[in-house]
Amino acid sequence: MGVSCSSPEKGISVVTVDFPPVNALPVRGWFALADAVRGAGRDPGTRCVVLAAEGRGFNAGVDIKEIQAAGQEALIGANQGCAEAFAAVYECGTPVVAAVQGFCLGGGIGLVGNADAVVASEDAFFGLPELDRGALGAATHLARLVPQHLMRTLYYTGRTLSAAELHAHGSVWRVVPRAELPGAALGLAREIAAKDGRLLRMAKAAINGIDPVDVRRSYRFEQGFTFEAGLSGLAGRVRDTFGKQGKQGEEGA
Repeated sequence: MGVSCSSPEKGISVVTVDFPPVNALPVRGWFALADAVRGAGRDPGTRCVVLAAEGRGFNAGVDIKEIQAAGQEALIGANQGCAEAFAAVYECGTPVVAAVQGFCLGGGIGLVGNADAVVASEDAFFGLPELDRGALGAATHLARLVPQHLMRTLYYTGRTLSAAELHAHGSVWRVVPRAELPGAALGLAREIAAKDGRLLRMAKAAINGIDPVDVRRSYRFEQGFTFEAGLSGLAGRVRDTFGKQGKQGEEGA
């Protein structure tokens, strides 16, 4: 359980997240993920990083139960950890391919929205149930996956989109049966890693340099409203309804 790294092929590093039962990451998990991705990107032998997960789904966001138990200290830690993990994916020295199965919610959107490419299984679905969890954030990253008006509709309603729908929008590279996901992600990573390593790093820096949105600053701006909701008591009242409304069984947001 936790975050692990492996190198299945020359030039490819795989960072795998495994926090049962639903990959709702505790504070330490977000920081561990950030460290693992940054470490893989710093390795001069790495030309592409694959971000993957074990279990039912890719990511269910933060561990709400930890926040409910520890209060503001855990909320601050989760916000800082998410910001670092999202930034680590975006700022990774090499391209990052996200391999997504099952649910990709909340913080999962932050990771996938900052990845360079996305491969998903047929059962994957994506969304931001933040308003149902007393939080705000990751609209910055959802806006990198879908058009503006669709992003707003999804954000306000908490609805999800399937991998096939995101593929139609051009943000998911391939949709494959679940059993084929690891191979499909490695196949894309292998194609990327076949390029000159120095040029790949230059290309990543160049593409980030022309990005019209400063994703780190934009996300931190959003998080300010999460703190406002928390300080006012609104977030706590909404969060206390979590798991009591007959919704899907994910534990994070």
